[in-house]
Amino acid sequence: MMKHIRILRHAAALTLCSAVICGAAETAGLVFDRVQEPRENAFSMIVPHGWTVDGGISRLDPTAMGGAAQSIEAKLDMTIKKDERGTVMARVLSDMRYADVPRSNSPAAGMFPYGSNYNGMLVAPCPNAQGFITQMAFPYLHPGAQELQVKETHPAADLAQKYQQSLAALPLPFTPVCDAGVVILEYTEDGVAYREVWSAVIVNWGPDAMGMWENKETRFARTPAAEFTQWIPVFAAMQASIQINPKWLAGEIQGQMTRSQIVLDTQRDIARIEQEMTENRRKVNSEIQNSMYLTLTGQEDYKNPFTGEYETRPVELGKYRWVNDLGQEVYSDNNTYDPNADVNLYHKGFQRCAPRP
Repeated sequence: MMKHIRILRHAAALTLCSAVICGAAETAGLVFDRVQEPRENAFSMIVPHGWTVDGGISRLDPTAMGGAAQSIEAKLDMTIKKDERGTVMARVLSDMRYADVPRSNSPAAGMFPYGSNYNGMLVAPCPNAQGFITQMAFPYLHPGAQELQVKETHPAADLAQKYQQSLAALPLPFTPVCDAGVVILEYTEDGVAYREVWSAVIVNWGPDAMGMWENKETRFARTPAAEFTQWIPVFAAMQASIQINPKWLAGEIQGQMTRSQIVLDTQRDIARIEQEMTENRRKVNSEIQNSMYLTLTGQEDYKNPFTGEYETRPVELGKYRWVNDLGQEVYSDNNTYDPNADVNLYHKGFQRCAPRP
């Protein structure tokens, strides 16, 4: 998939380094800081030094939504951007539930036409993942976009399968059908020509669930069109670095079960589900990487000297990688560069990561 757009070159990575490094132009390192999700510390991830993180976890009021369907779990809508205008940015959109009631088996199907509200869910026909991106998500987020062109569409069957497997591990009353896709778009907005890559998963719970469907793992990354290949390694590194806070996850799972009126018999079951969800989250996150970014970049596994674990990062960021105990990461193509001796970096204690043999 997307082999014909794997056109990243070493020179592009060097150009990128000069754009996001910390400090003066002579700094040889590409610097990432590890930051927490701003509102509930739900997870952490690396972000290029100096970039802005907006949004985060939110909770929707069932009264304001017209029903409780959107209020069971936490929502995540978060933007990471290089500048205030968001000319280079990545965004994760909230998972939202919808209801295709007219196509359900319910006697009430005729009472809820498309465009109405059913228990807090917009009544809308269920699209595939690519249709959701191009017909619903993109127009909602970019109402002023002009000259829109769909440059490439790619099904992501492996991602859909991984997601369906993750749902199968949970005690659910319905068997969903999952679809996933990747779309690359070009458009102009406020006079700037952008290129944007999207991915999304659609989970269709079917007519027995009142036609309920939902978008999952919906995210996009955009850059000025001419800079797209330069920034993809940075987006890939951010996505690969996500670490979920286990305490937050345990509390969220128990809260969801309470709000869904699901009762587990023992604390052992809570721990088991927590472990299953964490592992499924890791597998799904890995497949998102593969679908959206990894096919655009070369990859390397680096051993973190502080954790002893291997971490995957794009090689276009730089041949050499350093980390410290604060979670910061530095990349450079200069073998003689030492971030501990870099006067432009405030934090030290960096150790070089060895690539996997």
